[in-house]
Amino acid sequence: MVGLRGSGSSAAPSHDQPPTSVNPTVAELDLMPADRASLLLSDCCGSTHWVSGMVARRPFGSIERVLSIADDVWNSLGPDDWREAFSHHPRIGEQRGSARQSERGAAWAAGEQAGVGGAPDYTLKSLASVNREYEQRFGYIYIVCASGKAADEMLAGAEQRLRNDAGTELLVAAEEQRKITRLRLEKLLGQGDRH
Repeated sequence: MVGLRGSGSSAAPSHDQPPTSVNPTVAELDLMPADRASLLLSDCCGSTHWVSGMVARRPFGSIERVLSIADDVWNSLGPDDWREAFSHHPRIGEQRGSARQSERGAAWAAGEQAGVGGAPDYTLKSLASVNREYEQRFGYIYIVCASGKAADEMLAGAEQRLRNDAGTELLVAAEEQRKITRLRLEKLLGQGDRH
């Protein structure tokens, strides 16, 4: 989720900062320079090992292979990589993660959290409180695949997950991150409206 900025000009994009409007095809992702592919993939998942693993596994050939390989690479990672990915997300109800986000990553995060918009003040205050409690208990932010979820649904989920032991919760959070990564890959490759 780092480094992508729209240039606002008609000049060709640089390899280190392609415009946010770019949605490559799988074939284009397969052929682009590794540094550019890394920047695009980092919007989908903030783990540097996941990004490098994805770049190394090219060419993909199809969206199905992209998603399958994304799961394989994610499942090969460990807790430190998962926590690194978590740090690229804003807390539910907030705008920024602790790690810098690109315009594309920030826009995706805002869209994923659209269910928080218009929530009553007491729900937003409760979300802020449960975010703090969760972070104090587990050492990372509450990660949930928020797409399509209302604020009260995310709040109830966080309250329920606070009952998990640390090991169980890390696995639950990692699975939520995997789901977020898949959705973002579909958006990146122009498949986001399939569902």
